[in-house]
Amino acid sequence: MAQEVDVLLIGAGVAGVCSANFLQQQGRDVTLVEKDEICAGSSYGNAGLIVPSHSVPLAEPGVIGQGLRWMLDPESPFYIKPRLDRDLISWLWQFRKASTKRRVQRAMPFLRDMHLESFRLYQSLADELDFAFGHEGRLLLCKTADGLRHVREEAELMQNVGLQVEMLDATGVKKLDANVEFDTIGGAFYRQDAHLDPALFVRGLAARCVERGMQLREKTEVLGFQVEGRQIKLVETTRGDFAANEIVLCSGSWSPGLVADLDLSLPVQPAKGYSVTTRRPDRCPQIPFMLVEAKIAATPMGDKLRFAGTLELAGMDLSINRRRVAALMKAVPDYVPAWGQGVLELVEVWRGLRPCSPDGLPYIGRAGAYDNLTIATGHAMIGVSLGPVTGAVTARIVQGKEAGFDMSLCDVDRYN
Repeated sequence: MAQEVDVLLIGAGVAGVCSANFLQQQGRDVTLVEKDEICAGSSYGNAGLIVPSHSVPLAEPGVIGQGLRWMLDPESPFYIKPRLDRDLISWLWQFRKASTKRRVQRAMPFLRDMHLESFRLYQSLADELDFAFGHEGRLLLCKTADGLRHVREEAELMQNVGLQVEMLDATGVKKLDANVEFDTIGGAFYRQDAHLDPALFVRGLAARCVERGMQLREKTEVLGFQVEGRQIKLVETTRGDFAANEIVLCSGSWSPGLVADLDLSLPVQPAKGYSVTTRRPDRCPQIPFMLVEAKIAATPMGDKLRFAGTLELAGMDLSINRRRVAALMKAVPDYVPAWGQGVLELVEVWRGLRPCSPDGLPYIGRAGAYDNLTIATGHAMIGVSLGPVTGAVTARIVQGKEAGFDMSLCDVDRYN
């Protein structure tokens, strides 16, 4: 016999747990199912950044050309594993169509507002939970004139949409954070960015939801759905069936395989990313920083320091490419000479699959074909940054309320 529940959430990453939190605040009874454990996917080992500065979507002019130049270099920051895959080819075609200046200009104010609201929600949550939240801003570091030019061009775009950014020369970088000696020619400082320990946040918030009555079902994998007309009547799992009034899908890179059973098209490519977490060295910046040319983010997290980067389109492949991990860390001493080989003490090497839509924008909203299905996925590299606002918007949508934002760019059915 099926277990009857009010709201069934599928996926216990940052989007799912934040959605559970805000649905509980709306008075709903929530059951959360997860095929692995809380925060087992890409919400665990990412850079932990809240980035209004990253209000340019992944699909922007020039990205495809750069990706093709890097395609044959397995150590490059952006790598596409050559393969004949119909879904990948279709995704790349849609990505190319979305990479226009007009679309970027339309998306930037929306992403800015979503990031800033998420930052505000994180501030509120930090009053109740400890997740190593810091709001000292973020520093972009450049080694080359080309890198600095690109950072300056992007800074102008961000200033045009009202974000605070300061261009720095090498002296300005040193004045901003003198804890460590950077070897750079300059960079940019984004004052409104922030950071956190993502695993501490997701697990802490999930624990609080459980304390307030959320039913958590880990090691519970969704196998399929039973549908009657416009209603999903049953969700079939490895631990029994659930009959839910409302269903919210937050399964990241696994979402397309699940909705295929519902005849929905949700183009998502899993973009593998890596991180290397080390013990925090004695001399360590307080401010997260980005090694611009190497495309590596470095984030202080309590007693740890995490380096994260790379975007690898290789399908649902969770293997660790040690060559790419080595390339990630090899670039660090170019910017911080004191952190040469053997200096930083390794804690963990991690990889995860980040769900990327073709236009670089998430899917958030009702599925048009069903009256009781809401989807929140496809956040690419900004899932943690947009986690709380995604949860708040999702809760409003489930409740039949106004989302609070114009969510047309995130239309779940835009590729159906």
